[in-house]
Amino acid sequence: MPVKSLSARKNELADPKNQLKWLSNGIFGNGELPLFHEKIAAAGVPQLRPKELEILQLNLGYMCNQTCSHCHVDAGPDRKEIMSRETMIHCLEVIKKAGVATLDLTGGAPEMNPNFRWFVEEAAKLGVDDIIVRSNLTIITANKKYHDLPQFFKKHNVHVVSSLPFYKKEKTDRQRGNGVFDRSIEALKMLNNEGYGREGRGLRLDLVYNPAGAFLPASQEALEKDFKKALKQDFDIDFNSLFCITNLPISRFLEYLIASENYEDYMYALVEAFNPSAVKNVMCTNTLSVGWDGRLYDCDFNQMLGMRVASEVDHIKDFQKEKLQDREIRISQHCYGCTAGAGSSCQGSVT
Repeated sequence: MPVKSLSARKNELADPKNQLKWLSNGIFGNGELPLFHEKIAAAGVPQLRPKELEILQLNLGYMCNQTCSHCHVDAGPDRKEIMSRETMIHCLEVIKKAGVATLDLTGGAPEMNPNFRWFVEEAAKLGVDDIIVRSNLTIITANKKYHDLPQFFKKHNVHVVSSLPFYKKEKTDRQRGNGVFDRSIEALKMLNNEGYGREGRGLRLDLVYNPAGAFLPASQEALEKDFKKALKQDFDIDFNSLFCITNLPISRFLEYLIASENYEDYMYALVEAFNPSAVKNVMCTNTLSVGWDGRLYDCDFNQMLGMRVASEVDHIKDFQKEKLQDREIRISQHCYGCTAGAGSSCQGSVT
């Protein structure tokens, strides 16, 4: 199939089911790439299976105050999918039953869920070791009702993981919208004022970097040094760690790849950067992803493609740890993104 025809398929590939079908067949442009399951089998991993469950990752809804160009969730102000309190109660029951160490709250903007604060308070009462909130930062400054989020986070010792595409205004605004950089800097200062990211305060503030184009992230260690130096010099901002996450060919980033005719080249780059050492540490092995409607997935990316767990237990209300442990993790071509180079997960590089 000629590369030029990809742009004509943009509307078709906007449907997650069609995205999955397209990814699964392994065909791109005029060539054919090895299927991911063949690649890991050749590396001595015939199939991926779960390890001990450590992280329960919840998508609290697709509603967001931003519409970022790279968003694999396709989140935005017009999205109405929101996790209900009933589903949250099921999640709390699983946390108690399974002894989950880390609760990872995502969106959209998870803070926009009307039950967000109640849920964080209830999770804190259960003594969860690490409650992560993945914040886009600008939600903190978007509306007066969110201005006290830094204080709320501090009260419950929430671990804040914040998206910041770059330490310069131009690149950040190009990816996330005009004015986003300035509002993000303002939010980071508010978090710093509460002690987040400051040495010796015990309040974790981590940043997330996603490449702005059709290329893989550079060294996480080197980028972290650059981010820390620039943000400190220019704004007196401190943070703990930088997580580099590879963009996967899903949703809006897929649309960008197609529109810019970079899809084939990007997929070849992912395959060529395949690192067998990253396979054993991919996030799907110790994480269970819960959709806004309570459905279960191996990871957040599978969730966006509609790939439910390969188990008769596929909803949080029916959670059974033993049955979920005895499953094969579902994979497809997008999994190359998590095993390219130093590997990629929601906690950054994996090797």
